[in-house]
Amino acid sequence: MRKDDFKYIYGPVSSWRLGISLGIDLFSSKKICNFSCIYCQLGRTLVYATKPKLYVKTAQVISELKRLPHIKIDYITFSGSGEPSLAENLGEAIKAVKKLNIAPVAILTNSTLFNQKNIRKDLSFADYVIAKLDAFSQASLEKINRPAKTIRFDSILRGIRQFRHTFKGKFALQIMFVKKNKKDAKELARLTKIIAPDEVQINTPLRTCAVKPLSKKEIEKIKKYFSGLNSFSVYDVRIKKVTAVSKKETLKRRGK
Repeated sequence: MRKDDFKYIYGPVSSWRLGISLGIDLFSSKKICNFSCIYCQLGRTLVYATKPKLYVKTAQVISELKRLPHIKIDYITFSGSGEPSLAENLGEAIKAVKKLNIAPVAILTNSTLFNQKNIRKDLSFADYVIAKLDAFSQASLEKINRPAKTIRFDSILRGIRQFRHTFKGKFALQIMFVKKNKKDAKELARLTKIIAPDEVQINTPLRTCAVKPLSKKEIEKIKKYFSGLNSFSVYDVRIKKVTAVSKKETLKRRGK
């Protein structure tokens, strides 16, 4: 099988959070999101998606995974070209992937649909859920994440706390810090301590995007607000070199 035959899986990539991570994209590289984050490497969201739909059939993903060469993988990660919970077959896909017993399943989510019971159920099938929390208020949400008009910060926060209360796997909060929200670190740390995740991932955009990353010194200063929590930053981890099964598909979703 040629490397460029893969359309729905990409990587594996060396992830600062997940080790060697093989990605699954349930949107087939077309951006589907209800955020338009200022730091997104895929650029602005031109048309917001607000309700889950079927984009890529679960069977198509499983077919590719069954043809995967024998490679080392620490996690199979649902991420890719948008918000995974906007794929209506997410729960079905997670369960189908786990049946293959290749590696534990992780998911990166922007937390917007945690307020919906069926979405929380879908996400609960994963082994490791990494939830975004870049804001502490509606105003800061609009400044950093630029959400669809129907999305409210209070609903996101309530949904995160509901999911945290019931989820049996590993739960992490990821916070992306840039110039526009670095002064919000104290408030974000306060909310994080209320949520009490298993892990706090302090990030800044090192991939090519529209905003510059914060320096290691700035991130170290921010980390102090999260003392007492199991936290680490993107600067704390050495990235290993890995070879992707499909370089073209990986670059579409990850950039350089």
